[in-house]
Amino acid sequence: MSVRQFSLRVNGVEHRVTAPPMARLLDVLRHDLGLTGTKEGCGEGECGSCSVMLNGELINSCLMPLAQADGATIVTIEGVCGHGRLNRVQRAFLECGGAQCGICTPGMILATLHLLDRHPCPTQDQIQEGLNGNLCRCTGYMRIFAAAEKAANSDSGAIK
Repeated sequence: MSVRQFSLRVNGVEHRVTAPPMARLLDVLRHDLGLTGTKEGCGEGECGSCSVMLNGELINSCLMPLAQADGATIVTIEGVCGHGRLNRVQRAFLECGGAQCGICTPGMILATLHLLDRHPCPTQDQIQEGLNGNLCRCTGYMRIFAAAEKAANSDSGAIK
């Protein structure tokens, strides 16, 4: 299997990665870059646990070949907080009990951030639609929906 060098800007840091073109972005993030916050749930693009932002769009990193991510700007869960402080979505998930076992949480938080970028004051229907590609087996979704609503109604301040 041939390998090539790829360039990625992940969480504001430039990286050069040597890997096969068809390596999954998920594996490169976790194994090559040590960003283990991005989780693998199903490996088939059905659960959203591996969600990251790629050039501002929410994608399933388990389905993205590295070659397609070459030159991209990527944000993982590690890149959403600043200076060791939680952002408003992370804080809302914590306060509302929207995070349980932690497998879906990174993807849910990124999906919520993506939703709030598109709809700063989302309706319940928009929240449900915006989080539709993410599966959770622990919370029953109501706490996650409440966290998304709380984040939408909070300031952008952060806590430690």
